[in-house]
Amino acid sequence: MSHFDSQFLTYVATLHQWLNQPGYASLFFVSFLASSLLPLGSEWLLVMMLTGGYDPVKTVAVATVGNYLGAVTTYLVGVGGGRWLIEKVMRVSPQQQERARQYYRRYGSASLLFSWLPVVGDPLCLVAGMLRVNFSLFTFLVVAGKLARYAVTAWITVAALR
Repeated sequence: MSHFDSQFLTYVATLHQWLNQPGYASLFFVSFLASSLLPLGSEWLLVMMLTGGYDPVKTVAVATVGNYLGAVTTYLVGVGGGRWLIEKVMRVSPQQQERARQYYRRYGSASLLFSWLPVVGDPLCLVAGMLRVNFSLFTFLVVAGKLARYAVTAWITVAALR
């Protein structure tokens, strides 16, 4: 086994151990990554924490902030990343880029309310950066959408626990 493989396995084991003891830092980290172009969800951890007795308001707030900052990172990649970074490094397919552009053509910036959706949400933030959507408008729409998603998930979870 190469040094890289050994080091990678060490990081994976550490991450696994960290996520098995959830807390607000883990939720922030997973929510941040889930809002990048990585195929990852964060709702499972939010639900797990709520069933473990964590405060719903704090949990929703941490998940929303982490997810929003991940979206900002994706937006900034769109602003400065250029086509090479987007297609070669982040591997956003031309089809995903075109789908996001079509949403913008059809719905305008309001489509950012759907930045929480799987598959199209992250490319929407990327295209917002590429199109240089006003950052205040971007922030308002993305936070509103992500907050609504986490609040509904938390509400359903807490209601199911009663």
